[in-house]
Amino acid sequence: MPILPPILEVAGVLISSDILTEEFCCDLEVCKGACCIEGDAGAPVTLDEVMEIENSVDSVWNDLSASAQAVIDKQGVAYTDEEGDLVTSIVGGKDCVFTCYDDLTLADGKTVSHCCLCALEKRAREVANSQFIKPISCALYPIREKTFSDGTVALNYHKWDICKCGREKGKVLHLPVYQFLKGPLVRRFGEQWYQELCDVASDLKQQGYL
Repeated sequence: MPILPPILEVAGVLISSDILTEEFCCDLEVCKGACCIEGDAGAPVTLDEVMEIENSVDSVWNDLSASAQAVIDKQGVAYTDEEGDLVTSIVGGKDCVFTCYDDLTLADGKTVSHCCLCALEKRAREVANSQFIKPISCALYPIREKTFSDGTVALNYHKWDICKCGREKGKVLHLPVYQFLKGPLVRRFGEQWYQELCDVASDLKQQGYL
């Protein structure tokens, strides 16, 4: 099989080729949303997203823990981390302030008890025609986006130990990362861009790269 270049360009966006080759599907039955409460910094956010979050705080306030409410009262919904990135505020050095817990019914009818959920997303799904769901960085994970100083956007596939179950489930389903994240990728880059990504993947498959 030919060797696939590590970096590809799709309509001006650089993507790591493992977004096409690796397989992934969140397995909430196993991880129970651990990505919301692990790590040492919040989720990357834009200034526009901070405004959207601030407008949503009152509607989700009662779903937040007392500790999260205290953090928001003290420093707001976001802060600048050690790398200079704007990220959501966290509790105890790791938990996103917008983490809440509830039972979750999956598409197959199974129920995941006491699952970590995003209070912002939970609220958005309860309100018809909600424009803001949650930070795009959260929706895109395990893809991480980086913008360089010249404005070039790059997408990388990130492997995290706590997401091992997602990689295993993805292999069982034979579901490539870019297909699993179709919704968030369309939300971020648009339908036309996503179709171009699919066309690139199709061409590479025909050429024997995938």
